[in-house]
Amino acid sequence: MAVVAGVLVGLMAVLQAYFMVLEMFLWDRKPGRQLSGFDTEMAVATKPLAANQGLYNGFLAAGLVWGLVADDPVGFQVRVFFLICVLIAGIYGAITANWRILLAQALPATLGLAAVLLAG
Repeated sequence: MAVVAGVLVGLMAVLQAYFMVLEMFLWDRKPGRQLSGFDTEMAVATKPLAANQGLYNGFLAAGLVWGLVADDPVGFQVRVFFLICVLIAGIYGAITANWRILLAQALPATLGLAAVLLAG
């Protein structure tokens, strides 16, 4: 179970880094506009907000990587903390922005958190 947990945490880190790149660097380009559903004008207008949001996703990715490389018990605690952060962000995003965030962010975080807790 520890291997599964590690793989899921690693995938969550990659996913958060991907969101960071989309929001910070590609928001007003085709991949970012497809993610947001915004036209070019709205994407340009909201680019600073998206970049700020992307920065937070980068911090989540960094925290998840830290949890993977740190020795236990700190590594375990860091993995749990950052997965909970991702889960809360996913729930909040689903409520306030788009329900698909629940599937793209909260569900994978829940699976990763369950695996980490089971691997103990």
